[in-house]
Amino acid sequence: MFRSFFLAGFESATGFNLHREWIDQIAATQHDRNIDEDYRLLRAVGIRAARDAIRWTLVDRGGQYDFSTVLPLIAAGRKHGIEIIYDLFHFGYPHDVDLFADEFIRRFADYCCAAARFVRAHSDGECYFTPINEPSYFSWAAGEVGRFAPHAQGRGFELKVQLARAVIAGINAIRSAVPNAHIVNVDSLCRVVPPQNNPELVRICDDFNSNAVFQSFDMLSGRMLPALGGSPSHLDIVGVNYYWTNQWEMNRTGVPLRDDDPRRWSLSQLVRVVWERYRTDILISETSHVGEMRAPWMRELTRETQTLLAADVPLRGICLYPILGMPEWHAQQQWTRMGLWDLAPNQSGALAREPYRPMLDALRESQRSLESHVKTGKHAPAASMPSPLDTRRSLCARSRLRDQ
Repeated sequence: MFRSFFLAGFESATGFNLHREWIDQIAATQHDRNIDEDYRLLRAVGIRAARDAIRWTLVDRGGQYDFSTVLPLIAAGRKHGIEIIYDLFHFGYPHDVDLFADEFIRRFADYCCAAARFVRAHSDGECYFTPINEPSYFSWAAGEVGRFAPHAQGRGFELKVQLARAVIAGINAIRSAVPNAHIVNVDSLCRVVPPQNNPELVRICDDFNSNAVFQSFDMLSGRMLPALGGSPSHLDIVGVNYYWTNQWEMNRTGVPLRDDDPRRWSLSQLVRVVWERYRTDILISETSHVGEMRAPWMRELTRETQTLLAADVPLRGICLYPILGMPEWHAQQQWTRMGLWDLAPNQSGALAREPYRPMLDALRESQRSLESHVKTGKHAPAASMPSPLDTRRSLCARSRLRDQ
């Protein structure tokens, strides 16, 4: 589906964090100043597709649009042959937008239409968009526990439904401007387990794993709250974000299951559940590990991918995210080493890109070992499979480490 099986993801979060501080991860990593060089580095390691962002807060001026910050991104993609999935809303939104108001839906759809039209006018080839990044996580973080603006509490499900409305309207607007646009809907893939010797929580965990974690996808596909207007066409490509923190014991949020915990499921098991539920193309849209665990995770990721492709699961790619080291969302002076390139300031304050060699070597091994699987895979998508969804919980854990 993409120009390479492995994609790179540039951390694109904006918004007001837990401490009401403004964050812009693209600026913090100096990706905005180094787009050309960053894309050249991707091409040099055999990565020819990326998740990158149009920052809504930068381009929207009260409903008028200035896409000057997007032009260098498009130009770098064309120059280096990097196919881009454009992330349109990654937590940050214009200051005059109320996410709980009906006007938000209209404003977001208008922005999506303008962004799609701009990308189409300045690009060649296929167009890929992610309207809202991780609506399940964001509805919990921003609507339930107040970790991101609008810092609401107890309104997580309300915000999740509102975000689903916005995504559906945004997709309709994108396709009015670019009828053949591809939509990559991205959300966290999580799993919880009951504590040992506590059978009372088994049903709650099963409900979370079978229902709550899929609410946003189900609304987009029309399986839940069909009056919102969702359909399989709106769901399109399912992007799942998975980190080592995304499995935990109920009531121990922020404490991931150990790798050797027998209750932990493999990534291939989790992705198979997604495939059996929706029967559509799948992208692992975010995955990574930290520090010295980066190379071992790459090798485990390769084994899990081989298992999925051998079973004809239509896994279309894996996005290594973030591809650059980055500051923590809620502790901007604390940097996390979880990318293919660590960032180190030089005397002028510029952030040099220093490759983490063990992960780079593991990536090259993966590229070689997966080449034949990717070229020979069949992967024909089938029709969606119905499933009930009746819980209001919203607790997906992308970036648990950052939220501790």
